[in-house]
Amino acid sequence: MRTVTEVLTQVPAEISRCVGLIRPEEVEQAASEILAAKRVFAAGAGRSALGIRGFAMRLMHTGKPAYVIGETVTPGAEPGDLLVIGSGSGRTGSLVAMSQKAKEVGMRVLLLTIDPESPIAELADAVVRIPAPSPKTAAGVPQSDSIQPMGSLFEQSLFVVLDCIVLILMQKQGLTSDVMFGRHANLE
Repeated sequence: MRTVTEVLTQVPAEISRCVGLIRPEEVEQAASEILAAKRVFAAGAGRSALGIRGFAMRLMHTGKPAYVIGETVTPGAEPGDLLVIGSGSGRTGSLVAMSQKAKEVGMRVLLLTIDPESPIAELADAVVRIPAPSPKTAAGVPQSDSIQPMGSLFEQSLFVVLDCIVLILMQKQGLTSDVMFGRHANLE
């Protein structure tokens, strides 16, 4: 049995190790896809959707029009738009169908996933591989070890990577936190 101190030490170490294994060129390409997009549409399922929602919010703070798929105020997509999907397995049926539809509409697709050979990855224009463990990934996909249950390490790493992408976007656009805070919700 692990002590509380061991858990509090090991979980952040796992996140650091996992994020440290991500290829910088994949993150750079993700940032380029976002900058080039007219608008960004974001989607995920389960806990991955929580990270995606936070990312869409930060994109809005940078001034990029961003929408979460499924919200009532999300407009129709068009060519020039980008669909960003967070999916550990890259096989979630609703997200596969959404990716197919996005390609039909003329959108580009960016996937953050454990499995760069997944059905969504095959449709994607850019893929960021997050090498975390998950019981949903295909057999033979390399994964890190984790003391955490199910896809927790992927979900945590997804959130961190998306925040790193926001920092890269801020640098590329010369944005400061103060400028972004000016776009923060003020009717709370």
